[in-house]
Amino acid sequence: MHANSPDTSPLGKASEYPDAYNPSLLFPIPRQAKRDELGLHGTLPFFGVDLWNAYEVSWLNQRGKPCIAIATFLVPADSAFIIESKSFKLYLNSFNQARLDDAQALSAILQKDLSAAAGAPVQVTLTEAGNFQQLKMGELSGLLLDRLDIEVVDRHPDPDLLKARHDEAAVEETLVSHLLKSNCPVTGQPDWGSVQIRYVGAPIEQEALLKYLIGFREHNEFHEQCVERIFVDILRQCKPQKLAVYARYTRRGGLDINPWRSNFSSGSLPSNLRNARQ
Repeated sequence: MHANSPDTSPLGKASEYPDAYNPSLLFPIPRQAKRDELGLHGTLPFFGVDLWNAYEVSWLNQRGKPCIAIATFLVPADSAFIIESKSFKLYLNSFNQARLDDAQALSAILQKDLSAAAGAPVQVTLTEAGNFQQLKMGELSGLLLDRLDIEVVDRHPDPDLLKARHDEAAVEETLVSHLLKSNCPVTGQPDWGSVQIRYVGAPIEQEALLKYLIGFREHNEFHEQCVERIFVDILRQCKPQKLAVYARYTRRGGLDINPWRSNFSSGSLPSNLRNARQ
């Protein structure tokens, strides 16, 4: 058993912000424990990435002048570990007084440290202040489930709600909801997100799907784990031929986490456009 668990992470504990670069601040948590709950053993039914954006990245040049950037990290879904977000924030802040040659030097250190913590290669992209105007915003595309007038009773995810009309012809459909909310499993703080579900298969009952998604409202799991639960529950209950689930979560501590899981390739990753709530 791995010693690192959410309860032993920096979450929910008083922390001193470091004044020197310290990669040991990163706190990896094994993915497999939660995947065991979902009955996922051996070959995963999906591939994907956790797409992180960090908006509070700073370091010093060799003359002591501060530099800033926005960082994007791609953590592969088949990595052994997720990186707990508060530890990630503390680690990034450990660069605040570090003197480096340039952004490329920072990127190389980040890639080395984060890949070691995740147990798989992590891609790092830094956008410096002079290029901030290149960053765009946009919303998840798809038919909005939130238009439906439904009665909600359960506030925990119930996969038995999910249904598809297998007596009808298969469809290709993209559905979106902005009503995803779950809670941090340690602090209980709310995590707010939007979710996009793309699938090919028997038509999924939209009202039932929306009730299921709203059911995460009092559910305690990390972002990555919620998205994998949604993917697995839809795959098992509705049996689509193709399925992709992508969630964009609002930021906390200068970080947003946007997990994507899919069982088919479109030839590219989902868009990293920041939405209105991010």
